[in-house]
Amino acid sequence: MNGPLPYGTWPSPVTAALAAAHDGRPDHVGFVGDEVWWTAPRPAEDGRRTLVRRRPDGTEESVLPAPWNVRSRVHEYGGTPWAGTVHEGRPLVVFTHFADQRLYLYDGGEPRPLTPPGPRWADPLLLAERGEVWCVKEEFTGDRPTDVRRVLAAVPLDGSGAVRELTDDSRRFLTGPKLSPDGRRTAWLAWDHPRMPWDGTELLVAEDGGEPRVVAGGPEESVAQVEWAPDGGLLYVSDRSGWWNLYRDGRELCPREEEFGGPLWTLGQRWFAPLDNGLIAVVHGRGAATLGVLDPATGDVTELAAPWTEFAPTLAVRGDRVVGIAASTRSGYEVVETDTATGRTRVIGAAHTDAVDPGYCPKPAVRTFAGPGGREIHAQVYPPRHPEHTAPEGESPPYVVWAHGGPTSRAPLVLDLEIAYFTSRGIGVVEVDYGGSTGYGREYRERLRGQWGVVDVEDCAAVALALAEEGAADRRRLAIRGGSAGGWTAATSLTSTDVYACAAIRYPVLDPAAFADGGTHDMESRYLDGLIGPRERFAQRSPADHAERVTVPFLLLQGLDDVVCPPAQCERFVARVRVPHTYLTFEGEGHGFRRASTTVRALEAELALYAEAFGFRTEKEQTPWTS
Repeated sequence: MNGPLPYGTWPSPVTAALAAAHDGRPDHVGFVGDEVWWTAPRPAEDGRRTLVRRRPDGTEESVLPAPWNVRSRVHEYGGTPWAGTVHEGRPLVVFTHFADQRLYLYDGGEPRPLTPPGPRWADPLLLAERGEVWCVKEEFTGDRPTDVRRVLAAVPLDGSGAVRELTDDSRRFLTGPKLSPDGRRTAWLAWDHPRMPWDGTELLVAEDGGEPRVVAGGPEESVAQVEWAPDGGLLYVSDRSGWWNLYRDGRELCPREEEFGGPLWTLGQRWFAPLDNGLIAVVHGRGAATLGVLDPATGDVTELAAPWTEFAPTLAVRGDRVVGIAASTRSGYEVVETDTATGRTRVIGAAHTDAVDPGYCPKPAVRTFAGPGGREIHAQVYPPRHPEHTAPEGESPPYVVWAHGGPTSRAPLVLDLEIAYFTSRGIGVVEVDYGGSTGYGREYRERLRGQWGVVDVEDCAAVALALAEEGAADRRRLAIRGGSAGGWTAATSLTSTDVYACAAIRYPVLDPAAFADGGTHDMESRYLDGLIGPRERFAQRSPADHAERVTVPFLLLQGLDDVVCPPAQCERFVARVRVPHTYLTFEGEGHGFRRASTTVRALEAELALYAEAFGFRTEKEQTPWTS
């Protein structure tokens, strides 16, 4: 152990480049025959996503070289972009390419287009025996971002382009189709403006191509996923009880005050998957997401896959095998396979290796704090940690509150090298699942209804001040950081509180009136109806309308290709502020950063901001904060 050094000045091998190299996670896992395939990030290749297969000998192979980018833009946030099977002895895969959003067929050679440019496609169901793939089709019908038409459609695999539409209700948001084992019934989810999918969705079933009927859901019931059981039973996750629980043909299988589903931000998310033996693999928890197997006959859940503490909502099953994407506080996201017959679990892809000595990584504590009126606030505290340095006696560390995006989402409890980048230097981080977050039931989620910019701001401030009151954080050196909806919370905190010494704001919502008046994409164009309410509240809470109230420095980061939170909001905000700030923009980046070079620049600028605001020197690798 070396001598004490002030917080914020500890030397660390967790560089911005190292954090950037490990940004993103595998996703969209599936079986192609007996092989497991998934999409994987490539931050160093302009942030594209590739398809990876695990061959029978255990080796991993990137199937599609650059510039292929397996990613959909349906609903802008996309969803499952590929599906595959083995046909006539070889892999047959259909995928969406990000650059032109066309569907392509891959059978071992150069991918061939199945659709013309223009429409977007997501959540495919590959029916090789019929010579078709069924998908959500989305196409623009005018110049406004809300001029969008969506249907379920069948695309022929022969490349003829003779698309057959399966539904005629083009006004709604849709998930991909699920076909019953006998091939006669099709199920999918739909919802309408002004609802978001966690407010209310409808589960529709059509038989033999006839008129669909609503079998579950409604304006105040969110059905998040639907599947067919092998025997033809209809399985779905609904929050009609106040929690996303699992149902079969209307019967609740496992009544618990925990979640077996989540917010449907992207299409094709799978929190459960039925096994051939009648059991159901489930991702479930309360403020967490672990893997288990549910017995529908008894309602019992057998836990699987320790020590992983967080499973992404993507599952694939074949026989007794369950494959998912999992992480823990000590490991990043990996492809994990569980044999439900034996209980054996192993890593089969994207295996975690320690990028640095684990002593440089934080050990989080799950906490519950008291907020205004005594309401509970859930949070994850990451104290500074270093294997060789401590701080001088009597010094309390600076802390940064991380406000997650969404806002209908939550912060996963996993190893994140961006967090370690700060904690290994002596800057604490606390992730706050403020009121409105998912994972804690509908009542907790509904706290933000009409209160966005109030409850989230209050909860983040309450946690920060509680840490300072405990002596765990330095009251004079508190900051807040957030992206997207979290960027709104960070910016609104600066215009409505005096808690923080600075803020890092990433691709934020700053002007709700502009956001609602054609300034965002269709899916979220009515989101503020529920989050804020009447339009007269927009100006009251808008950071852009109160930018002159900001009295502390901030860093603002924005992708120039962002259609969810366009740069115009940032430009209006910075034009009105009167304090030192830096506004950095990134060409080729949209809503959320994917390129390694962007992540490096953003992290180094953020650390430089804290050094300036908190009064310490940074390492030579860091760039100046001000531009």
